[in-house]
Amino acid sequence: MVICFSIRSIFGLFNVNSKEGNLRMSKSCILFCKCGGDVITSEKSEQINTILNTFDADVYQMDDFCGIVMNRKDFIRAIDQKYTRKVMIACYPRSIKNLLAQNDLSISGLDVVNFREFSVQEIDSKLRTDFSFTSGKATETKVESGLDVPAWYPVIDQPLCTECGKCFKFCLFGVYTFTGKHLQVVNPLACKNKCPACGRNCPSSAIIFPRLKENGVLAGAEPGSEPQLKGNMMEGNLISTLNHRSVLRRNIFRAGLIEQAEEERRQALEELASSKLHSQGGDLKTP
Repeated sequence: MVICFSIRSIFGLFNVNSKEGNLRMSKSCILFCKCGGDVITSEKSEQINTILNTFDADVYQMDDFCGIVMNRKDFIRAIDQKYTRKVMIACYPRSIKNLLAQNDLSISGLDVVNFREFSVQEIDSKLRTDFSFTSGKATETKVESGLDVPAWYPVIDQPLCTECGKCFKFCLFGVYTFTGKHLQVVNPLACKNKCPACGRNCPSSAIIFPRLKENGVLAGAEPGSEPQLKGNMMEGNLISTLNHRSVLRRNIFRAGLIEQAEEERRQALEELASSKLHSQGGDLKTP
């Protein structure tokens, strides 16, 4: 059963002050980010959708969580109030946590199942075993961000940020402000789609691009989860914050990420110039 709600009808359903609303507070929900960034294949997305419909739960099919936390804060707040248990099928938990924090939102008691790392079968098993969802007929609701442009933008992991300002200086599109050594993302939709260049310059891996197709810290994996860092953690058992940052700095330069960032920024500038020329009725062909 598929249900599509307007904003007003959603508010009506989420009226937790009523007697019925209070009774429904014990219900569980599953939030599924179908990801406008294509970090999972359409085939896997459809397979996940199929298994979710076999659970006795309210299932929310979100077209793009990155856009929803920006443009549909009403929906996030209502979910937080209505349900006591929320499980999200999405990308890295670190990405989800910082996406919410950056947009001044929270979802209490949220568990995230990473569809980048787990297979469809593993997701099904975790929902049944770890979260005790039972078989039944799901009530499905489709939720759209309402944005006309891709919700591609950087997310700051504030505890890791050293306030060095390198991302602010590297970005040419006015995405950040850096006032009094306090870094903020103030114009996220000015970020150029598929350009993670500023994040490659971050010495502490504090910048996340949740919609980045490549796996790793820049896409939201936990720092220290890469194979080369796992070995260090096993040998030393614990890596101090300063040592961890030192390793990350060396990795950035060793992998040639600065050069990659320069190339990504150049491509973004070219695309911006081309779009402006088109909007002005210019001809891109060389005479």
